[in-house]
Amino acid sequence: MKIGVVFPQTEITADPDAVAQFATTAEATGYDHLIAYDHVLGASTAARPDWQGPYTSESLFHEPFVLFSYLGALTTTLELVTAVIILGQRQTALVAKQAANVDVLTRGRLRLGVGTGWNAVEYEALGENFADRGIRSEEQIDLMRKLWANDVIDYDGRWHKIDAAGINPLPTRMIPVWLGGMAPQVINRVGRIADGWFPFFNENLGEQLATVREVATQHGRNPDDIGIECMLPLGDSGEKTRDRLKGLQDLGVTHTACVTMNASLASPADHVDAIKRWWEVAGDFAD
Repeated sequence: MKIGVVFPQTEITADPDAVAQFATTAEATGYDHLIAYDHVLGASTAARPDWQGPYTSESLFHEPFVLFSYLGALTTTLELVTAVIILGQRQTALVAKQAANVDVLTRGRLRLGVGTGWNAVEYEALGENFADRGIRSEEQIDLMRKLWANDVIDYDGRWHKIDAAGINPLPTRMIPVWLGGMAPQVINRVGRIADGWFPFFNENLGEQLATVREVATQHGRNPDDIGIECMLPLGDSGEKTRDRLKGLQDLGVTHTACVTMNASLASPADHVDAIKRWWEVAGDFAD
């Protein structure tokens, strides 16, 4: 498997040195990739006493494309992965442009995970429709791929129109687009159009992966071309981590990553130490 780490967005602080140290340590330790979560805005709970979301206005999030521009200059081999950019709340052509530019400047090290998100507050503030975000994302992915593949395009879709225009620079290759989410329609979408999937680890994962493979085959795709990444928490013991990794490997999971957030770590330096320790077990499973 490819072994990565999840960038501890909410706990890394805004210190550029701490951000740099986490990424450069991950690369030096042997990790294949670094995953960053995405939120543009956090909702204040002062006016929302019944708020149920996991993040609020007090949760720190570095913007992934800006973050990757910074980290791309500090690393040479580390794949930079969004898991996930909340595509439905962003302008499609702008995401295509930003992704292409990051891919060019990092020499082809971007993997673009996208999803539909859960926070209607962000959608409202960014001027996008929360209600149609799932079905609209399919057109968004189609449009991005056409923009990445052609100097100039004409596009007349349900939600997008482009008249003889294109992005420049184009990416170094067709940027892989992975999907996040666990809803049945997402699993179906993975099999039909995605390059990979970020499922949550759960007892039904084997059945869900079988569905992805079945849908892919029905649509004339090779299921083996679809990557699968499950993230694992730091908190497990070494032996339990080894068992989890072996189980994922047996299911055909191609990638995994260590999540150090919410593990009661006191400082960014503790996150760095944690990924060094996790590698002592996970490194045995690395390709």
